Amino acid sequence: MDLRRPRLEASGRRRPLRALLLALLLFALLPVLTPSFAARKHAPKAPPTPHFDIKRPEIREFMAHAARSDGLKLREVRRLLSKAVPQPKIIDAMNRPAEKVSPWYEYRARFLTEQRIREGTDFWNAHREALERIAGQRGVPPEYLAAIVGIETYYGRITGSYRVLDSLATLAFDYPPRAVFFRSELEQFMLLAHEEKIDPLKAMGSYAGAMGVPQFMPSNYRRLAIDGNADGRRDLWTDWDDVLASVANYFREYGWQTGAPVIVPAILDPEASFQIDTANLSLNETVDSLNAKGVRVAQPIAGSTPALLVSAEEQTGPAYRVAFANFTVITRYNRSARYAMAVSDLAQALAARMQGAPPAPTAASSISPTPAAAQ
Repeated sequence: MDLRRPRLEASGRRRPLRALLLALLLFALLPVLTPSFAARKHAPKAPPTPHFDIKRPEIREFMAHAARSDGLKLREVRRLLSKAVPQPKIIDAMNRPAEKVSPWYEYRARFLTEQRIREGTDFWNAHREALERIAGQRGVPPEYLAAIVGIETYYGRITGSYRVLDSLATLAFDYPPRAVFFRSELEQFMLLAHEEKIDPLKAMGSYAGAMGVPQFMPSNYRRLAIDGNADGRRDLWTDWDDVLASVANYFREYGWQTGAPVIVPAILDPEASFQIDTANLSLNETVDSLNAKGVRVAQPIAGSTPALLVSAEEQTGPAYRVAFANFTVITRYNRSARYAMAVSDLAQALAARMQGAPPAPTAASSISPTPAAAQ
């Protein structure tokens, strides 16, 4: 008797039943297994990213001007601007009423921290060769090169979170008070991107379009940046030779005087009589004219030296400093006496720390006479 055949027939009858049960199970589990599909089906679509309308008359005029004046290809300018995204936050920042002006001692405390000084000396040690070589070549002390990048971007750590293209386009076309300036900078950025092989869709900077470790605007980048290591590029984001050489060149181009003073404490006679314009950044005095008003400098400096009286209020009351031509060079970086004093004080704190001395509570404000003094 063949017993195998019945077993095969029974097995064959069970297969359709199993398939039917499996199908019913999958059908029952379908809503559980595919909730994301249902959610996607009914979820609202994300709004498209807004872009500039390149048919706007002022944008059409800009594109035509850039193509006509700079030799840029019109289709490339159009393609680039079509990818620019308006940034309303930038307009809000530009329109925000000026905040209360902090007294100097509060402003200084934000920048002259122990951490910034300690990290500045770490930066100096890491880049000693480049700092001192460039200082020797261009006559700008290493402490000032380090202090600028320390104040601007915390030694390169904070270089901006906006696309430069978006920042400049927003200010060029949506901020009428300074549209002329920012349209020029947008044009310069397009040229810079072409010349330096910078991806204009990836370059990041400040909300005003300043770029790289030293925060150069595009026009200054094109005019003043230096190829510090002769590699054929001027990279202000990652190449420290280029960064430091460019800051030194910026100072030299605006008139930095090697070995000349920057700013020194003022000593007031008991009967001193003077007026001070805190907004003034011009050298409208001399050492002799200040002496005649009862304001004396704390260092021996020729009486004919052009000078500027600066308010440097302390927590204990009014205080003053006397600034010179090199101080006004720093204000070309940022038109603020407080900014320039912070750069100078940080520079002196770094130089003192590198020489093994702790920085004074109100760091001295005269520069080292030569770059070698910081060694």
